[in-house]
Amino acid sequence: MRPDYGETWAYESIIGALPGIDLSRAEAVAIQLVFFETAIVALAWYYGLWQAALAGTAAVVIAAVGSLEMLRISRAARASESPEPYRQLLFSSNIEVVLGVLAFIALVTHLFVFDPQSGGRLVERLFGPDPPVLVVYLMLLVLWDLCYRIGTGWWASVVGLWRSARYRFTPETAATLRQADRETILFAGVQLLLVPFLLDHQVLLAALVGHVAAVAAVTGTSLLLLRSRETG
Repeated sequence: MRPDYGETWAYESIIGALPGIDLSRAEAVAIQLVFFETAIVALAWYYGLWQAALAGTAAVVIAAVGSLEMLRISRAARASESPEPYRQLLFSSNIEVVLGVLAFIALVTHLFVFDPQSGGRLVERLFGPDPPVLVVYLMLLVLWDLCYRIGTGWWASVVGLWRSARYRFTPETAATLRQADRETILFAGVQLLLVPFLLDHQVLLAALVGHVAAVAAVTGTSLLLLRSRETG
């Protein structure tokens, strides 16, 4: 059974709304991974940008893992005994999209304004002084995909903490919601795959590590509260 659109991420709603197409969640993630990776390899071959392809592949893998984690988190969050206000806040508000947009704008501002002004020039180092238009387009598309999933992780983390602090749960429901929290931490940890590409870019490195640490701290607190909020 597919979930109602009122209890889905924007990502899930888009998959379910495609006319004439009935994809399983696993198939949608596989298509996402193959499409982006094929485009990266093709452009890297055509323009000779194999160094950039490594970073692009890491970002695509993280985004694909993020899609899987989003589906696992949503499945656990939609457990029949989970509080309805929690589900509404998590899914119906679409705050994860807003957070993803804010993250994407911050990243683009850094790459094209702050980084060149400070002498970093990450884009130039990856793609050369005159980046091909198609390569930049694909880069921005992949980065948006990644930022959207990062925004989703932020929102799942914050709403999970609110849920754990406000409600009490049966041991069975608490166990299911702990799974959602563990998946949230796991996805944040997977993003550390980008660290090797950011060692010479301290602002982005600090932002990434700080983001992962913050998600781990907030969601770790949620996990601790869940144990103390069990009934029975």
